[in-house]
Order: sequence, then structure tokens, then C-alpha cells
Amino acid sequence: NGGPHKKHPGVTNLKTLQLPEELQKGALMLIHAQVNSLADRARRLSNLLWSRKRKVEDAQLRARAKTLEKSLLEAEKNEDESQLEARIRKKVFYELRRTTYHWSPLRYDEELGVVYMASRLAGGYAAVKRALYEIKKRDPAFSPHSLLDFGSGLGTAVWASHSLWPDSLKEMVCVDSSGAMNSLSDQLLRGGSEKNNPLIKEVYFRQFLPVSPKAQSDLVVAAFTLSELGSCEEREEATLTLWRKTSSYLVLVEHGTLEGYQILMEARESLLKNQDKVVVDKRKPSVFAPCPHELPCPLHQVSVPCNFIQSYCPLPLPGSPERLQEKFSYLIMARTKIVGDIGSEGLAWARLTAPVLRKPRHVHCQLCCSSGELRHVRTVSSCYAMIATLVLQ
Repeated sequence: NGGPHKKHPGVTNLKTLQLPEELQKGALMLIHAQVNSLADRARRLSNLLWSRKRKVEDAQLRARAKTLEKSLLEAEKNEDESQLEARIRKKVFYELRRTTYHWSPLRYDEELGVVYMASRLAGGYAAVKRALYEIKKRDPAFSPHSLLDFGSGLGTAVWASHSLWPDSLKEMVCVDSSGAMNSLSDQLLRGGSEKNNPLIKEVYFRQFLPVSPKAQSDLVVAAFTLSELGSCEEREEATLTLWRKTSSYLVLVEHGTLEGYQILMEARESLLKNQDKVVVDKRKPSVFAPCPHELPCPLHQVSVPCNFIQSYCPLPLPGSPERLQEKFSYLIMARTKIVGDIGSEGLAWARLTAPVLRKPRHVHCQLCCSSGELRHVRTVSSCYAMIATLVLQ
């Protein structure tokens, strides 16, 4: 309708995000008090988390071993057979050890938790808030009363959700298997000191999920958590369990790598199959964001990650730049399908899946459409479109 493009109702990007002042003060107080060689350790931890891959499944290992064995037998079929089997077995084990990613779980004690705080607090907060903001914008009537944060870490989901729904949230449960991380999260809520009163009320910490399958929360978040589970079976079980505990929205966030994106696609497929044996809520899941459809992801078929970028201000530590960008992937599943929630007349809008490429007289857009197709569209710039219209008239 002639309005500026930055105010288009489909825009869900946020300006450069900064940590809440109280959270930043508390984090700096905890960081300056404890860890030596912090900058180097934070950088190495950040690189480790970004490059982290899923644990190779046993079935995959066996299949690779059989393939290697077959190729080695073909190469050495004319050799002496007296020790052939032992020699091939040794070569197979050597190749598997050399080429297989060695996954191991991360154990967070208090010191590593502080390193994680310096490395990931601001970036994690930016990714989670950007994902939650899409719910806030597209479903303005949604006012969550309860939050469940699985793999809560430093409590970024609590701070992000409280910044968007400060009046409606009455109960927030943080679940993390690390007691040290729960302790650090609690101290951050108290401004860096255990003696202070919590800045956000009604936040409870647990090391395990609530047992009762009937206990649901309006908003359930798992940020950078599924990638820390050791097998596909564990991730699927965790996803289904979290969905059972979801009353309105389930929000999953991972690093914007191919691994993080594929983990989210696993979760999406598990939920859309809807084969959970324990049915607590009969309302079926629907994809709220980022996909404009529930068909197979076209990017997944070509092994290209669907990711997004949110700029943020990191903690003001020595050597830190003023701004950074967080690249992340996310998935939001809803209990009820929101029809025509943005735009007008229930239009099924496409999703931009890459930065718009600007040329002098036109722009290139890569779109994921409601038909499940990936399309490349070249659009004439508005000023040239106006000239063309006048010429045609």
C-alpha cells in the first residue's frame, strides 16, 4: 500500500539486540571473579560448539565397516589368503578410527559454565529472542502463563520470554542436568550474587523433566539442546516428550550449521508423523515457522541449511567487537494452526531463505513457497517498475 518496505508486516527481523542491563551486569560480575585465560578458552569453546557434529549411529558404523571390508577384499583378492582376514580387519578399524567423528558429551562444571557464559550468553539470547519474537508478532493474542525451558543452561529463554511477555508469565521451569549451570543461572537472575532477590519471580530449577505427562506449559523451549543428546533415538524421544508437555508452542533452536539444521529436520519429521504412543493432547502439530508448508523441506533435499542471522552486542569483555552476528536455525511447532496470521486476506506468503541480492535495476530473491518448492525470483526495483508503468500507460 505504498508504505516503506522496512514496515512490511512480514518482516520479523529485529534490530541489533543487547542483553538486558541487569543480566549483563550479573554476567560481568561472575566472569571477572573466576576464570583465567578466559578469552582464549571462550574462543575455543565457541569453535568447538559451532563445529560439533552428531554422534555416529552404530548402524552407520556397521554399514561403513562392511563397505570398507568389501572394497579392501576387491583390492587384495589376489594376495596371500593366510592372513588376509586379520589384515583387512586391522585396516578397517584403522580407517574407521581415522575418519569417524569422535563425539563425547560436554560436562559443565562451574568453571566451564563461566567460560560458556563469556562465549555464548549474548549470542544464545539473541537467537532465542528472535525466534520467540516471531510468535509475538504473528500471534499477538498469545499470552503465555507458563514456560518450560529444557536444557536451560544460563536461562536465556527465561530472559528472552520475559522481555516479550513480562506481565502474563507466572511460572517458568528451567530443566538442566548440570547443577552448576542451574546455580549460575540462578545467580544471574539475582544480579550476580546469591544474596540478592531474583529479578524475575517464579523461576524454578530442576535437573529432570517433570514426570507427569499431563503437566503442560503454554510455551516450551529447547535451545541448543537436542545437539547434545547422544543418539537419534534419544533426540526423537526428547522431542516427543517436549511436545506432550506443550500446550501452545514448541520452540527448538540450534546452531545455523548443516548439523543443527538436520537435527531440526529430524524433529520436524518426528512430530509431523504424529506416531507418539502416549497421547495426552489430541490436537495435531502444525509447522508455525519458519516453513510456510508441512511438505519435505526443499533445502534438506540438497543438503543446504536453512538458517537466519541476528545481530547482537556481545558482552563488553577485553578484545570483544561492538557487534557480532548469530547464525542460527529454528523450528516452531504449534498446537493449533494459525491461518492468515500475517498479511491480509489469509495470504500464504513465502519465506525468504537467503539475503536479498541487490542489483542496480532489480533484486534477486530465494523463496521457500507454500507449495513446498524453492523458487528464485527476480523483481524489478520499485522506481523502475513505476517508470515501466508510466511508459506502458
